[in-house]
Amino acid sequence: MTQPPMVTIYQVAARAGVSPATVSRVMNGTKVSAESERLVRAAAAELAFTPNRTARRLRGQTSEVIALIIPDIENPFFTALARGVENRARAAGYSVVLCNTDDDPAREATYIDIALAEHMAGVILAPADDASDVSRLIASNRPVVAVDRSLHRPDIDAVTVDNRAGGLSAAESLFAAGFSRVACITGPNSVETAQLRMEGWQRATRHRQPAHNDVLLRYADYRVDGGRAAMVDLLSLPEPPDAVFVANNLMAAGALEALHDAGLAPPRFGLAVFGDLPFASFDRRGIRVVPLPARELGEAAAGLLLERIAGDTGPARTVVLRTDHRMLEQR
Repeated sequence: MTQPPMVTIYQVAARAGVSPATVSRVMNGTKVSAESERLVRAAAAELAFTPNRTARRLRGQTSEVIALIIPDIENPFFTALARGVENRARAAGYSVVLCNTDDDPAREATYIDIALAEHMAGVILAPADDASDVSRLIASNRPVVAVDRSLHRPDIDAVTVDNRAGGLSAAESLFAAGFSRVACITGPNSVETAQLRMEGWQRATRHRQPAHNDVLLRYADYRVDGGRAAMVDLLSLPEPPDAVFVANNLMAAGALEALHDAGLAPPRFGLAVFGDLPFASFDRRGIRVVPLPARELGEAAAGLLLERIAGDTGPARTVVLRTDHRMLEQR
């Protein structure tokens, strides 16, 4: 007996007068306007459309599992991001496999191979560096969303924060507090977030200390030990800084340890951090923080991926979440 043709989200979208992406959002539980949801539900009922995950899995040979590939599972920022991904994925009936690369491109490539071999439905990736290769996923028609760091590809969805603006805000806050020689500790120069946050610092310091910027800039490894070593090096300069902007939370914890060892605890020495300080046993008073919406990043990335899995074939989108430029001073 011939089966009736399966109703698609495109047919539902046409009947409802909305985009396929809106249909996908409604079916995956993403919030849309009440009127859009009413139109989609009514059209789906008229056409007898129901999301058939089993049929989709058989057609596409994919499981209801999403791979989340991140560079550092021990960093509380990525822990919160992963929670956002899981919350959004579970609401849509998907499970999440967490993969930790330690910023190692070879390890990242291995996890991408595993995602393909296990027929995972899609991949959310915080790239290890600017050379991360997702061509095999694209060739296999596997949806990919870059999170926190983009992939610099016009065909890949991405969810990031305004890193350059956050770095600018952090450095400006230190000058506004009366500090005059503001250094920067950023991450590896092969990582997009490290470059963008450093560029924000450069913009703030360009007219204030142009002759000193190269001397006051240090690249580290986004880890506690890297931040500590970079801070020790800056303090050993003939003319050391009186403040520092640190481009991630773990490096800031290391920098704070070095400052305490030198008897230069904030607020005597200025410290501004991109992201909330993790598990620091030291007094946090006087430390300026650029809050990061980690969980919201994860939720937004998962939402984009679920729309692609459901059949959205529209142009790639880049979602940029704003950092809180009000600069929280921890007390």
